[in-house]
Amino acid sequence: MSGIKDDRPQLNKLIEYAREWDVLVVYKLNRLGRSTKRLIELSEELEKRGIELVSLRDSIDTTTAVGNAMFKMIAILAEMERDLISERTKAGLESARVRGRNGGRPMKDIKQVEKAIKLYETEQYTVKENEEMTSVSKATLYSEIRKKKNK
Repeated sequence: MSGIKDDRPQLNKLIEYAREWDVLVVYKLNRLGRSTKRLIELSEELEKRGIELVSLRDSIDTTTAVGNAMFKMIAILAEMERDLISERTKAGLESARVRGRNGGRPMKDIKQVEKAIKLYETEQYTVKENEEMTSVSKATLYSEIRKKKNK
């Protein structure tokens, strides 16, 4: 199964089956996960359980002191990269706010939402027709109806 997916049943079974002192051998680290975050999470889980990791193509072998140190250095650099991206994103958002720009989804037109709810309650129109008349999506309509019922 693709390494991009986090939910991979066979990998999960393998990790669940593995015991302390086992060595998980992979051809390449990207076979375990595409994101550095996922690789680090997996390696931390393996380390907690006493399972070693060997990547044949990447020449990483956590059964050796040097291999373990290399893997941890890679993990530290990846964490630093994530932190830098986060800092840049926050700085960019703050800069946009200063210039009067606010991120996120546009606000819903309350009057259109109320109109959509009234049309829905009349049971004269399909949800699709309601959506076309009010430009309020089906998801928004149902969400607002739920909110109204819970009040």
